[in-house]
Amino acid sequence: MSPDRGNIVLIGFMGTGKSSVGRRIAARLGYRFVDTDRLVVEETGSSIAELFETKGEPFFRDRETAALASLQGADRCVIATGGGIIDRPANSGLLRALGFVVWFIASEEVIFERVSRTAKRPLLKNDDPKGTIARLLKRRAPIYESTAHFKIDTSLRSHDEAAAAVAEAARLHFQ
Repeated sequence: MSPDRGNIVLIGFMGTGKSSVGRRIAARLGYRFVDTDRLVVEETGSSIAELFETKGEPFFRDRETAALASLQGADRCVIATGGGIIDRPANSGLLRALGFVVWFIASEEVIFERVSRTAKRPLLKNDDPKGTIARLLKRRAPIYESTAHFKIDTSLRSHDEAAAAVAEAARLHFQ
């Protein structure tokens, strides 16, 4: 079942399952799981929310791009990225250079239900989180689409079903 080489790079909006499903894909294939948000937290010693609050979004995006660049040359990794990583045009090329790019999608309703379980989403700390989700999705969707090799809707799939589908698509991609 393993693609045997290359990386699988997961992009998509917050709450679509990139980290949860990504861990399962990595376990299924015997790959290493890497989360770019976790790399930023380890490098800075601060949470994403703290970075947004104290340093601002541009600082976070700089660290995020650096984390992505640090993975160039990695192999046999499942790489989960933050939802806004595609906001920087140069990152699309970095993502595609890393390997097979999979766009995780979900409905606005499902995303809102999933992300409202936690207060750790700095972009949604406002008076209209549903509107923010809609606006960001509308702006980002064409960029996700043009960056991805494959897309999967996780709205109604279990983590294991999504992981199996992505692993199979990666196998076919790397043939």
